[in-house]
Amino acid sequence: MIGLLGFVAIWGLGRWRGWGGRWFGLAVGWWAILMIGHLPMQGQSPFARITGGDFRAWAVFGLLAAAVLAYRAGLRGLRKHKAEEVAPAAPSGTFREAELDRYARHIMLREIGGAGQKRLKAAKVLVVGAGGLGAPALLYLAGSGVGTIGVIDDDVVEGSNLQRQVIHTDQRIGMPKVFSAEIAMRALNPFIEVRPFNRKLTEENAAALVADFDLVLDGTDDFDTRYLVNRACVAAGVPLISGAITQWEGQLGVFDPARGGPCYACVFPVKPAAGLVPSCAEAGVAAPLPGIIGAMMAMEAVKHLTGAGETLSGRLMIHDALYADTRVIGVKRRPDCVVCGGH
Repeated sequence: MIGLLGFVAIWGLGRWRGWGGRWFGLAVGWWAILMIGHLPMQGQSPFARITGGDFRAWAVFGLLAAAVLAYRAGLRGLRKHKAEEVAPAAPSGTFREAELDRYARHIMLREIGGAGQKRLKAAKVLVVGAGGLGAPALLYLAGSGVGTIGVIDDDVVEGSNLQRQVIHTDQRIGMPKVFSAEIAMRALNPFIEVRPFNRKLTEENAAALVADFDLVLDGTDDFDTRYLVNRACVAAGVPLISGAITQWEGQLGVFDPARGGPCYACVFPVKPAAGLVPSCAEAGVAAPLPGIIGAMMAMEAVKHLTGAGETLSGRLMIHDALYADTRVIGVKRRPDCVVCGGH
């Protein structure tokens, strides 16, 4: 009985701590301890009497558990394959009847109209990070009808993410975030193409990846990646929408040096000292804040792609949610910028 209670305790602790699938390693370790303690020569040991069962019973239990896990893994693979079966794309520049109904509230807007919706359908947008900022941005890009959405992230869904990363669910804890986001976006809009990249953005892959898209949204929470994304965007001439959040405050900017605006490094030329700008994991974050900034990132993307209104290019928006205060400050391109100065 104690042997079984050990498995229950490990599973419960994993759920409580938000370990996702990582509790499985502890369960395997506990099973190995039980097997060793119940070896035929040690079957009468105090450990064997306390934990209950015998060597053959625990061996059968392990085989049954392995079979169940293999079945679940196969079922998850089938579900993922099914999620990849999207509706066939309509001919370029045309909409199905269902799409016209879906995007009707966009099309009736004078600033977007049918022409703007066609531009959204033809657009390719890459979102770096499927976390706090990426989650709402991805959902609104999908709902808006952006034709091709790429998402790159090498992280998996954890229980602690669900307070704010609204694209993920409890059932998908342990799943790579890009595949969890893909499921949610396809469920929301079957008329779009989703390209998940379950990998880390690096110096080796950033340039080629960014160059394949019309616009990049950066929702990452570390400066090294932000600078990497900026360099790739400047080199490819691709506009960048960058957002950041911590605790109660968020900021948002559009960086487009190819059209006369500053790049990210023009505004933030020096990486802050370690610990000066803590991440959400270190300092905490109010749950709705990523939704506010992430949705505004998607809004800036829609405006940029359709030509509606005026984007934040050349300006930086700072939102203080604790005191309901929003400021917009002007930012300029730096002629001596080491990233975009020669472009």
